[in-house]
Amino acid sequence: MSDLAATPEQDSAAAPAAGGEDIELKLESYRVELTGYCYRMLGSAFEAEDAVQEAMVRAWRSIDRFEGRSSLRSWLYRIATNTCLDILNGRSRRARPMDMGPAQGTDAVLGPVYPENTWVEPFPDHRALPALDDPAEQVALRDSVRLAFVAALQHLAPRQRAVLILREVLAWRAQEVADLLDTTVASVNSALQRARATMAAVGDADTTDPLRPDDSAQQALLKRYVDAFEHYDLDALASLLREDAAMSMPPYALWLRGTRAIAAWMTGPGHGCRGSRLVPVSANGTGAFGQYRPGGPGGTFEPWALQVIETSGESIVGITNYLDTERMFPLFGLPDHLGPQPA
Repeated sequence: MSDLAATPEQDSAAAPAAGGEDIELKLESYRVELTGYCYRMLGSAFEAEDAVQEAMVRAWRSIDRFEGRSSLRSWLYRIATNTCLDILNGRSRRARPMDMGPAQGTDAVLGPVYPENTWVEPFPDHRALPALDDPAEQVALRDSVRLAFVAALQHLAPRQRAVLILREVLAWRAQEVADLLDTTVASVNSALQRARATMAAVGDADTTDPLRPDDSAQQALLKRYVDAFEHYDLDALASLLREDAAMSMPPYALWLRGTRAIAAWMTGPGHGCRGSRLVPVSANGTGAFGQYRPGGPGGTFEPWALQVIETSGESIVGITNYLDTERMFPLFGLPDHLGPQPA
């Protein structure tokens, strides 16, 4: 991945200029890729942005001690990694509802609300993924922030997590990672081997597809989903779902497996979604939508969920409805309501 995967030695910004404004510009140029790195480490959009801001402040305060023996990029990654490790120290891993227990049946109930730090959160692509010139590289980059992959990363010990991301997502060499973590190449290779074994045991739903804007079949599938959902045509919607598709609704641990259970929920407890409107966004390298339900004052539509849609081939395999719209909608630049439908 040309820009993102460039090794530290390939970064020409070996030492910042003396002027404060120039230093700020140099630091700021790494914000997006650092945010993507911290997001994979932490599983939280908000924690990732906080971690990067903290890393930027730490870098600014210690810039006079930067001697240029490594690249500015690798120095920033060291600071960001240490910031993430501090955050992760002693903390429980974030999860998806599928990690919390078995799927429920057609008589499912929502159950208790879990705190926000329970969940792997979605993230807008443009705030975590640098724009690359090569479409294939951009697709590979989107693949590295899929919800399932980020959730699988949370099963790794923090240092193993850093090693796997740096080696296999960002394509750093073992010696470069060893230098960053103040350890040996042998230790890095051992950590990577253990991380790979854990990821294989957990499984990261490799069958889900990243978003490909030039893939007409994938785009048509998402359009049919919007049409079916907005018309609340559950037969049409069910025809788009793979038989083992999953639907979940953080902050609730409830999740459903299979078209029958999903349809039963949507015609029962979820019937209030009838008449909703969907606004497209891009989250976690895949299709996503802000969902607005009818019933607001003056015929307006009110925020209800941030939907992340996971696809595989010609089918939808996952629908994650993040219901914390007060936090999620501003993050994705979604409006706080939609006006009435035109007559």
